[in-house]
Amino acid sequence: MQPKRRLCIGAGVTLPLTMMLDGCASTAVVLQQSDLPVNAVVNASYAGIAAATTNGIPHYKTLQQALDGAPVNSTTPWRIALRNGRYHEKLEVTKPHIQLIGESRTATVITFDAYAGQKKPDSSSTWTTAGCATLTVRAPDFAASNLTIENTYDYLGNDGKAADDPSRSNDPQAVAFMLAAGSDRACLRDVTLTGHQDTLFVDAGRSYFASCTVSGGVDFIFGAGQAVFDLCDIISRPRRKPNIYPIGYVTAPSTQIRDQYGLVFLRCKLLKESALVPATSTALGRPWHPAANMPDGRYADPNAIGSSVFIECFMEDHITNEAWFSMTGVQKNGPNRTVFLPEDSRFFEYKSSGPGAKINDKRRQLTDAQAAEYTVAKVLRGWQP
Repeated sequence: MQPKRRLCIGAGVTLPLTMMLDGCASTAVVLQQSDLPVNAVVNASYAGIAAATTNGIPHYKTLQQALDGAPVNSTTPWRIALRNGRYHEKLEVTKPHIQLIGESRTATVITFDAYAGQKKPDSSSTWTTAGCATLTVRAPDFAASNLTIENTYDYLGNDGKAADDPSRSNDPQAVAFMLAAGSDRACLRDVTLTGHQDTLFVDAGRSYFASCTVSGGVDFIFGAGQAVFDLCDIISRPRRKPNIYPIGYVTAPSTQIRDQYGLVFLRCKLLKESALVPATSTALGRPWHPAANMPDGRYADPNAIGSSVFIECFMEDHITNEAWFSMTGVQKNGPNRTVFLPEDSRFFEYKSSGPGAKINDKRRQLTDAQAAEYTVAKVLRGWQP
């Protein structure tokens, strides 16, 4: 591991952290700072009894066991160190102040392969988009550092099937990481999030992503929460479905009109995974109006006036010239779908650079004064991660 890696500690405090997980059977954890104890160690190779202690630290084989062993209402960080390995688990964090610290960003992997249209085990119902995530957070003050969270559903295999193929799913959304109701002040540093459609679902609370990588193809950063992406790599992946334009969308915000901010990208790099992502093929975003229960029926939420803002970002040539596109939603009355236009949403850019950065009448630019309002403190309403 690299020394002096930074991890969010609780609500808005950061401290330098050096963690060393040795290679011997004891899986001891050593921290340079005595005030940063590890509360549990997870090791996929661990063969002992769950929660048995080594050097006073409980050890587990699975992350689920370690989450079960965490206190229900901790008011201080509960740090779980994960040794290198692939943890094939579908998880929910329902306790506050959980912190996950990986041994290696590339070799510590939390993985699952559920998708929206897949039937749940022993059930006739499906996961749905809101239920298919590999890791879902439903509690405040979550933090993660130095690991990967992925959804490995074979999206491209499904994408290449003919429309009349009975094995093709019309609900291929496969979330890797979700911030759901109850989440707030979530902080991820040096984390890789990988999927295809709907990789990162930031649907609630405030969240901060620093030096992270988020990859996907369609609407792969979406939701109603207030999220800051600071110096992150946002990577667009190829498609197999032929004859579509654009082939994908980076964002699909559903920000409520009452919220001034939604998805904010500061000094990020918008990259393409490979040459299989063509030039001018990928949009910055489209407005998502999810179906919601209203007093007079269930239809596309009229109050979801999405906000995506890109400030001083570098964009490769896969970004389309017009950047922003429309999206349909459930109509209030009748069988047709309502079309929501990007110009009715809060889509803006400011001083982008690179071959994909264009200025035209479709790509609205912030003024200097407007851009100055997009500080981390303001977007996150006073919380400083």
